[in-house]
Amino acid sequence: MAEVIDWRGAEVGKFYRPPKMPVTMRLDAKLIEWLKSYGPGYQTKANLLLRHAISTTQASKITSKRRPV
Repeated sequence: MAEVIDWRGAEVGKFYRPPKMPVTMRLDAKLIEWLKSYGPGYQTKANLLLRHAISTTQASKITSKRRPV
């Protein structure tokens, strides 16, 4: 395979996948039913929802720190 010399078309982070850990959580049956109602991959969907909650929480913390009290 030839060495890549031109990296202009490269996309940073395209193939990055954060490491995952197996965990056991007790969740409401209705929550699991709702996640599963969207088809396969309910654990992935739960992970995405939790990541979104983290990012919005961090963003609101940053915004609240910038406002004068």
